[in-house]
Amino acid sequence: MDVIFTLVSPAALLLALSIAALAGLIKGMVGFAMPMILISGLGSFLPPELALAGLILPTLLTNAIQALRQGFGPALASVRRFGVFLGCGLVFLLISSQLVRVLPVPVMLALIGGPVALFCAMQLAGWRPHLRQGANRRLEAVVGSVAGFIGGMSGVWGPPLVAYLTAIDTEKREQIRVQGVAYGLGAVALTAAHTVSGVLNAETVRFSALLLIPALAGMWLGMRVHDRIDQAAFRKITLWVLLVAALNLLRRAFFA
Repeated sequence: MDVIFTLVSPAALLLALSIAALAGLIKGMVGFAMPMILISGLGSFLPPELALAGLILPTLLTNAIQALRQGFGPALASVRRFGVFLGCGLVFLLISSQLVRVLPVPVMLALIGGPVALFCAMQLAGWRPHLRQGANRRLEAVVGSVAGFIGGMSGVWGPPLVAYLTAIDTEKREQIRVQGVAYGLGAVALTAAHTVSGVLNAETVRFSALLLIPALAGMWLGMRVHDRIDQAAFRKITLWVLLVAALNLLRRAFFA
């Protein structure tokens, strides 16, 4: 614990644990948004690299739980169906992860907050893109590349995937499973990439591991209340929270 307090103050640690619990709760209920909440929340009062390191292990484990909830067979089928997205995303994630220590902090914050704010604003405005011909391999490659590039620097690669799955009318259960598979594979790559980049090291990994406790507790609760609430209404509230968090990152990028 002494090592943790060399990275964050007790007050900051308590706030970080609370944010992790909230991220887990929303993740358990709607299947996504954990890294967005963590990077937006933690990035508001911690250095960007520490915030990024903190989200790695919670994201890794919660996505494994989500991806395998219905077994290995369905998860493998999802990997095969969305292989182009996953492959392109992996390549660009590994490339962009090495830019974390090169890009100025304001640029990194803008690259994180901009896509998240745009995604939330689109959804709250009621825009739902629809592809009449269903899945398109070229578009899937583009979306996967964009998601991977953003994810490598920020740990956030959900918005492009959610928008794409919505556009091709993916069935609800499969959409949740595909998100778990995609985010899970991305989390594995992110862990490896930032072990190499130095973002995840002997000190920061302890901080990330500590955030696992509230994140898993929140996810457990979220999964159990999932069937007892109006998911559409809760998702809208979640989008408002994410939009505010993303705008805060943009404020720090341009006006701090």
